Amino acid sequence: MDISSPSSIGGLMAFVQLANLAILLALIILSIYGLVLFIKLARRGIKALDIYIGKNEED
Repeated sequence: MDISSPSSIGGLMAFVQLANLAILLALIILSIYGLVLFIKLARRGIKALDIYIGKNEED
């Protein structure tokens, strides 16, 4: 089987498409995970800011 035969090119294209799909899914999952971590960080920051404001509040 020659590398330039249509069946080997089709197999290679199928592999490239599957690899592309896998990379895309991995990026989507990592993006969602990063968003969740950012939301957790923002909530902690807001809580810390509330505590700071409460301690340094002048009545």
